[in-house]
Amino acid sequence: MKVIYSDRHVGHDPQQFIVRGKFKRSNEQPERAHLLLQAAREQGHEVVAPEDHGPGPRAAIHTPQYLRFLETAWARWQQLDDPSFEVIPNVHPFPGQPFTYPDSLVGQAGYHLGDMACSLGQHTWEAAVWSAHTATHAAQLVLDGERAAYALCRPPGHHAYADRANGFTYLNNAAIAAQHLRRRFDRVAIVDVDVHHGNGTQGIFWRRRDVLTVSLHGDPHFCTPFFTGHAHEHGEGDGLGFNLNVPLARGTDTEAYLVALRSALDAVRAYAPGAVVVALGLDAHEHDPYRALAVSTEGFARITGEIARLGVPTVLVQEGGYLSPDLGPNLRSALGGFEAAA
Repeated sequence: MKVIYSDRHVGHDPQQFIVRGKFKRSNEQPERAHLLLQAAREQGHEVVAPEDHGPGPRAAIHTPQYLRFLETAWARWQQLDDPSFEVIPNVHPFPGQPFTYPDSLVGQAGYHLGDMACSLGQHTWEAAVWSAHTATHAAQLVLDGERAAYALCRPPGHHAYADRANGFTYLNNAAIAAQHLRRRFDRVAIVDVDVHHGNGTQGIFWRRRDVLTVSLHGDPHFCTPFFTGHAHEHGEGDGLGFNLNVPLARGTDTEAYLVALRSALDAVRAYAPGAVVVALGLDAHEHDPYRALAVSTEGFARITGEIARLGVPTVLVQEGGYLSPDLGPNLRSALGGFEAAA
């Protein structure tokens, strides 16, 4: 399996992340990608640099207003009186209430940055763009005939909505890959195995039936993003019935996870997609800093093996999985398990 990777992510190193009211360095650090890349190389995978696929793939998912904001916000922020070195929101519109899109950059930050885990630094836009190119390139390889490709994306993407960053993410790489695959395939499924609900992906395809969204994640009663990811959320309009959430209890281990996954994959088989995108979070691991679920390292091979047995072209897109000695072994397990079953 080819690994798609760009080192253009390294300048994005967010320093301000609020946890229970305290500022900390973000968990989404450049070292994550370095460890994942090293693990992929040690496993013998060919590493390919992505091409510049232009603005089209991201513009097919995200609004022009949002893309302009991401591209220009940091430089504009530096023109404010006494600005911080990162763009961080401090006010947000109230859900369900009428509002006017603000002229003020401070207001725009509150509109487009959904929480305080997605600060914008000087090089965030470049990193997000090349992360999206990485996902697009992996999808193009699959369109060109590869059975599977792995996009080592950083920053990740599955929390990003069409017009809002959220939870360490800015451009929704999995959604961009799925939309690119739609060039050939009438139906595409996204299977999200990150420990957190893929709320941005759900929002993007909420009213669409051409992309089935499936997410297995820590129950939002205890796990961020809290407001989405409940089992009763099935989509609306044309998308009704084409969104499946599988909330999992705290501490769910490998065997229980696989039971839930097999049931979810039955829905994918019934949908009969032409291709699958895997939002490959490794943070469901028992020793990940989030400690929400308890999948073993070997369990990732079994998870991706189940997905590989769907027997359709597959793009694996890196999502979460944070710094621990197990991060590299978890990726090797996931990629090896897929290849063994494919």
